Amino acid sequence: MLKNVHPLLTSPLLSVLAEMGHGNEIAIVDANFPASACAERLIDMPGLSATDILDAVLSVFPLDDFVEQPVSYMQAPGEPLPIYEEFAGSVERGEGRSIKLAGIEPSAFYERAQNAYAVIASGERRLYGNILLRKGVVRP
Repeated sequence: MLKNVHPLLTSPLLSVLAEMGHGNEIAIVDANFPASACAERLIDMPGLSATDILDAVLSVFPLDDFVEQPVSYMQAPGEPLPIYEEFAGSVERGEGRSIKLAGIEPSAFYERAQNAYAVIASGERRLYGNILLRKGVVRP
């Protein structure tokens, strides 16, 4: 047990987050996403929502502030989904500031997830509960 570390941050997940360098991306994907088929490094977290995992990751993960939109989500056709507002709230809590999230087409999301440093497979049951985070730097 560690002090001040979110309880959802497992050893394998913490290791991956620490190994990542500036500009690397990590995907948090829903239960319908073919994570094991596309991930080079897969962290399986069944039963947990994408938003709970996002909150845990952002408690230790700096977002890239050298790019305009370091966070992207898989955009559903039609109206915006409520999970997008939850993603934005998690990002704002984690960063302490508002960041505009980018909605990207499913095919572009799949391509970026395949190139991501790692993929976290959640148990998220809500459709289009997929998000990409670009790692920033930890300043001295």
